Amino acid sequence: MNIRIGFGVDVHRLSDGHLLFIGGKQIPSEFGAVGHSDADVLIHAICDSLLGAANLRDIGFHFSDTDPKFKGIDSKILLREVVEMLHNKGYKIINIDCTVILETPKVNPHIPDMQKILSEILQIEEDAISIKASTHEKVDSFGEGKAIKAYTVCLINK
Repeated sequence: MNIRIGFGVDVHRLSDGHLLFIGGKQIPSEFGAVGHSDADVLIHAICDSLLGAANLRDIGFHFSDTDPKFKGIDSKILLREVVEMLHNKGYKIINIDCTVILETPKVNPHIPDMQKILSEILQIEEDAISIKASTHEKVDSFGEGKAIKAYTVCLINK
C-alpha cells in the first residue's frame, strides 16, 4: 500500500462587492473573498493538499489565475478535476482535515453543509472530512477581517 499525506494552504483578501464561498457553500456576508475564480479558500487549500500528496504540483499549475477560462469559475469544478487526476493515478482519498481562519462571519453553523457538498465531490464519507473554524483573535490582517485563510491536510492511498 502506498500512503501519502498532503498539505495545502490558501489566502484571499476580503472586500465589499464580492460573494463569500467556503467549502462550496455561499456564506451570507457583507463582504467576500477576492480572486480570479470564486475565491473559495477552503476548496483551493484542499486542491493543493491533494495535488501535493499525489505529486501533481499545485492548483496554480493546473488552473492558472492568468487564464481567462478560469475567471469566476466555481471552485467545485476545479476540485472535481483534481479528484479525477488523483483517481487517474490510482489514488483514493482517505480523509481531509481543514481549518478556516476567519474573524467574521461565523463558519461553524455552515460546516455540516460544507461536509455534505465536499463529500459528494471527494467521493468519501462526510465523517472523513473534518472542518474546523478559528479566528486570529483580532491580530494581523486575518484578525482585522481583511483576509481569510485555510489550512488543509489529507491522506491518500494507492
